[in-house]
Amino acid sequence: MQRNDEMKLGLFLIQAGYNEGAWRDPSVPANGGVDIDHYAHLAALAQGAAFHFVFLADSPSVAEQDHANIARVSRNDGFEPITLLSALSSRTPDIGLVATATTTYNEPYHLARMFASLDHLSRGRAGWNIVTSGFKFEAPNFGENELPDHRTRYARAREFVHVVEGLWDTWEDDAFIRNKQSGIYADTAKLHLINHRGNYLSVRGPLNIARPPQGYPVLVQAGASDVGVRFAAEFGEVVFTAEPSLENGKRYYSALKEQARALGREDNQVLVMPGLVPIVGKTRQEASEKLQRLQSYTTMDAQIGVADRFLGFVTDLRSLNLDSLVPETLPQTNFMQSRQEVLLNLAARHQFTWRQLIRLVADSRGHLMVVGTPDEIADAMVNTFDQRAADGFNVLPATVPGGLHDFVELVVPELRRRGKFRSRYSGQTLRENLGLKRPFNQFRRG
Repeated sequence: MQRNDEMKLGLFLIQAGYNEGAWRDPSVPANGGVDIDHYAHLAALAQGAAFHFVFLADSPSVAEQDHANIARVSRNDGFEPITLLSALSSRTPDIGLVATATTTYNEPYHLARMFASLDHLSRGRAGWNIVTSGFKFEAPNFGENELPDHRTRYARAREFVHVVEGLWDTWEDDAFIRNKQSGIYADTAKLHLINHRGNYLSVRGPLNIARPPQGYPVLVQAGASDVGVRFAAEFGEVVFTAEPSLENGKRYYSALKEQARALGREDNQVLVMPGLVPIVGKTRQEASEKLQRLQSYTTMDAQIGVADRFLGFVTDLRSLNLDSLVPETLPQTNFMQSRQEVLLNLAARHQFTWRQLIRLVADSRGHLMVVGTPDEIADAMVNTFDQRAADGFNVLPATVPGGLHDFVELVVPELRRRGKFRSRYSGQTLRENLGLKRPFNQFRRG
């Protein structure tokens, strides 16, 4: 099957907005991270515009390394994703609900059970963003001094996903007959223990909840390193990327689809959705002024803190001449290797100084940022889509709810006018709305 001519859209849910200074904007709720009504309002805006899903990032740690940075960021009082999306499932009948959970510091049984529960609660709208832990301060929260090395994290993740899929399959779809007359609740001929013993995990099963309505919740991934791309090609049904360059985006898209085809997968079952930071104005000047105002809210300490994190803590930015050019290479990080590469490539293409790169990271973290009118933002999206660098976008509003409202009210109608985005939901489950097949039960006979 070929992809249709309509792009997919997700909303990256974040308490204040994607810009580092967003929480200081007067229009942004200061306590949004712990306000269920704030998140429900954002989900309702996205659902009203027929977005395919909302997406919650996560790290089980405070990511900043000193109190000066911790004091100035807004992301350290947010809900745990599965908890929040479970609450939102009762307030949203249509939109997909994608939660991030790490394979490094969780157990497969826990996540299989929680995501199956979310899929049942939402009647088939759950998605799992599969990550390996990539922030240095996660390890000490789980009894370790350092993260396992990058390849080891991915090797565990691969085994982890196979185990979770096996747990979701341990009950066949019709195993729970619940027959009051016979007294038989479950047909145990349709129960399958996984009895897994591997290099990293040992799990017997079975799972104590029925198979998820979607078979498996939609599997989302964000791998862009070599090992990450291989992982995404094997498991990812939606692949969230950071790539501001059209040419690099086209190469990534082509390489990922080629690797997926080599594994027997169809192109339209692997959806590439890069991040997009839209700064929308009725004029380009208005959009530029919005960005400048947000930039004025962000101190250099806060900017350096986020740049340190996304470059992988490999250099002391405070000791550098910030007006010198960024070097072509830095020491390889054990943390987010692909994001470090994206940022260094971006700096090389534009001959950025450290100050310019640090500013960009605070604004967009290396995602595609478009500052302009609705027509200009739609142009960039449609061009990226038509050039086969994306199947859609994960929208990262600079502020919420204002930035999301601008996108929904001004950009979405322009996309629809061009025939590039839908006006209503086409299915009941997230899989149906994304055009993804429901997986067969691996243990079913015949």
